Amino acid sequence: MCACLDVKRANYYKWLHQEITHDEEYWKELIELVIQYHENYDHKLGYRSIRDRIERDTGKEYNDYTIYKVMKYLGIQSRIRHNRHSCTVRAKNALIAPNKLKREFNASAPNEKWVTDVTEFKYGKSSEHKFYLSTIIDLYDRYPISYVMSHHNNNRLVFETFDKAIEINPNAHPLFHSDAGYQYTSPVFVKKLENQKMEQSMSRIGKCIDNGPMEGFWGILKSEMYQGKHYNAKEELIEAIEKWIEYYTFERLQRRYGVQTPYEVRTAALHRDKPIQYKIPENKSILKYKQNHYTNYQTQ
Repeated sequence: MCACLDVKRANYYKWLHQEITHDEEYWKELIELVIQYHENYDHKLGYRSIRDRIERDTGKEYNDYTIYKVMKYLGIQSRIRHNRHSCTVRAKNALIAPNKLKREFNASAPNEKWVTDVTEFKYGKSSEHKFYLSTIIDLYDRYPISYVMSHHNNNRLVFETFDKAIEINPNAHPLFHSDAGYQYTSPVFVKKLENQKMEQSMSRIGKCIDNGPMEGFWGILKSEMYQGKHYNAKEELIEAIEKWIEYYTFERLQRRYGVQTPYEVRTAALHRDKPIQYKIPENKSILKYKQNHYTNYQTQ
């Protein structure tokens, strides 16, 4: 081998028996950790999430750029979230509630503000079958309050999601925000909110960002367990959705909450008289939008 490669045998044996330096050991260990977490979490984690996961699990400290360099060196990355272009259009003459949420996505405690929506999946050999997921999340901790799946995007799907949430949280009276889909404008659903002493709020025409946290939740879900994958059977899709929601709730760390999961944040808050406040960083575009449009809400 040395002769074929024109390498001196003495140099080969010197390389073979050399001692591994501290820096080499450091990078070797880190590379193995990044590969391990990338594979264990099914390529869902970006460099920030991998860093948070490693530090929390092992107690070893790294910075974002170091993990980024290792992932770039290995040629790996998390799944890229696709932009969503769909948006619910209001039916004419529907009984629409005003947008009382007004993009104020901060909440000071659990069960203060809930948001909801329905999203569509497809499965089958040619993706010929449609399947729907209805979810309610809490704006304080982004905790999934309840979710229901069905082949039909109808009143029953939305009603069951709401009933399930109230069964778990019978004393909750949050501001309830949704789009203006026919299920949410249904007199039966409006009555359910009234019986639970909840105020209703709805996004405006073509303004999906009015329900931004819910849209963000769908984006994370679909980029991590749906996009780039194919599900042949309904049972396979249901299992994937359920596993992801469990992962999101109990394992997915979020920096906004001090590198905690939604479950950990909620559990701590429910045991405090004054829950910790996790303010959303100010966004210049949102601030500009508020200045230009919020004074006109009553006329819209």
